[in-house]
Amino acid sequence: MATNIPDELRFTAHDEWVREEDDGIIAVGITHHAQDSLGEIVHVEVPDIGLEVEADIPMCEVESVKAVAEIYAPVSGEVVAVNDILDDEPELINTDPYGSWLFKIKMSDVDDLLGLLDAAAYEQKLSED
Repeated sequence: MATNIPDELRFTAHDEWVREEDDGIIAVGITHHAQDSLGEIVHVEVPDIGLEVEADIPMCEVESVKAVAEIYAPVSGEVVAVNDILDDEPELINTDPYGSWLFKIKMSDVDDLLGLLDAAAYEQKLSED
């Protein structure tokens, strides 16, 4: 595959990436594949801090010149941070999709990570799509 998929991340079937941080907190963004499919991103609607989210349920949106994509919660938990920089610079997702996180979640159950795809499984999924 042409793009490098970071080995340290986990992935969802909906093309979100997850980076585990300290104390049961994860950062969430969208993958290179997702931003490439969307095209130029013009707006990011982040969730509210304190929002309780449930795995596999849409929780916010990313808007591009082509489409609006729902972003799904990769795990259940509480939103504890949002990336406010994206309010003024949503295009950062296009230029650095794996460095531009959307929000952070304090997980209800760290075992939820076990249900996510590793880099090899995500690359396999992309090759089958």
